[in-house]
Amino acid sequence: MWSLNKEKGVPIYVSIIELILSYIKNGDLLPGERLPSERKLANYFQVNRSTVVHALDELVALGWIIRKQGSGTIVNEGKWGISTTPRTDWRRYLEQNAFAKIDPFTEQIEWLIKHSDADVLDLYTGELPLDLIPSFSFPLLTWKHFLEEEQQDDLGYLPLRQSISRETEKEYGFSLPSESLLITSGAQQALFLILQVLLHSGDSVAIEDPSFLYALPIFQAAGIRLYGVKTDQDGICLDSLEKVIRQHRVKMVMVNPSFQNPTGTTMSMDRRKALVKLCQNYQIPILEDDVFAKLNFVSSDQIQPLKKLDPENVLYIGSLSKILGSTTKIGWLSAPTSVNQQLAEARKMMDFSLSIFPQLLANLALTDKDFSDKVSHLRQNVEQRGKAVFDVLNKMDEWEVSMPKGGFYIWAKWKHGKLQQKDWTYFLQEGLLIAPSFFFGENQDSIRINFTRVNEEKLLLFETKLLKVTKKITLDSSTL
Repeated sequence: MWSLNKEKGVPIYVSIIELILSYIKNGDLLPGERLPSERKLANYFQVNRSTVVHALDELVALGWIIRKQGSGTIVNEGKWGISTTPRTDWRRYLEQNAFAKIDPFTEQIEWLIKHSDADVLDLYTGELPLDLIPSFSFPLLTWKHFLEEEQQDDLGYLPLRQSISRETEKEYGFSLPSESLLITSGAQQALFLILQVLLHSGDSVAIEDPSFLYALPIFQAAGIRLYGVKTDQDGICLDSLEKVIRQHRVKMVMVNPSFQNPTGTTMSMDRRKALVKLCQNYQIPILEDDVFAKLNFVSSDQIQPLKKLDPENVLYIGSLSKILGSTTKIGWLSAPTSVNQQLAEARKMMDFSLSIFPQLLANLALTDKDFSDKVSHLRQNVEQRGKAVFDVLNKMDEWEVSMPKGGFYIWAKWKHGKLQQKDWTYFLQEGLLIAPSFFFGENQDSIRINFTRVNEEKLLLFETKLLKVTKKITLDSSTL
């Protein structure tokens, strides 16, 4: 009777639960009947006793069995001598939740951020520090002013769309008509809508390797297959991309060509043109994430968006959150009008309404007479901090690093191969919070640093902590 079928990919304790449940439901185990002891079950199943205990604890929680001191484990009789109404096994439902799977390293970082003191350096969080976010003075607004604002349709607040269109024209010299812009609650909502409307479960998407997209659970939740394509100093490698397109019937290519997250690299103009041509040949759309557009350290004419090269084939995501703070949650998607209308309709059906408050405030910031000057000042401060952090890393022989042309991430590669699990813990022990490369792909040899969070006062602390970590890793490597 106690024969366990161990299925590949199914935890053994789950198989034990299912076996005992089947016996109860089929009547092989009756209400009030005693189960064999934990030791005997472990012997029957050829597993550790702790595995049996885990399975029995789950069955107790679900109400199928009870434990009585001196009597052992018995099938629950219920009040009138019959089995109780089965309870929903919420554990099984929750096991499918892609959003609940948090890496232990992430949990430790988040705990340290919440309980941090002045000695902890948070270079992990993907936001500007408060001292760098530009400050704007807004006119006195009343509640009635918001209620009377009637210029919002399914695509979002029209004056904001017009302001974004003007900014793009001024920055890059090409037009994004207001009717082609969909205002979203941050860049991730734009990505979510694309996954829901333009892609289906089982579809394949090509992304850069490494990429911040690798860390987002929304792909797994939507059933989208991600395929990483290696990159070099000029961006995504097109020979590798073409092989992936052919092998996996890729439906979309998603790239972050300017100040890429996490590596900070910027795709060359030649590579951009070749990427556009390749995707045109295969009739595959490109999703361009350009959320760091305003944080460029070089002139805009050196960094032309893919959207400018191919307006019809490129879906373009922009955001104000990287310069105004994540609490603004303002992003936008530029796509063919027919596509945006479908996305807007889907959002309405899902009741993901977009508040007028952040849209109106974002528009006030964009139309502020000092907006350009304040963003220019922000760029200078960000670049200054980036160069200071780069200089610290560049002095250390153990790390390979390049100065990015914009954004706020520096990617430092350990020159001596893969970092071990113990090596990563040294960063936590020293209170130097960074994003490890395994968050963004399968490599375990690099770290991502948000250099905007290292001001002049914290620079020496950063250098001291990094030197300590580097020495510990080096010492470990020498003893292997």
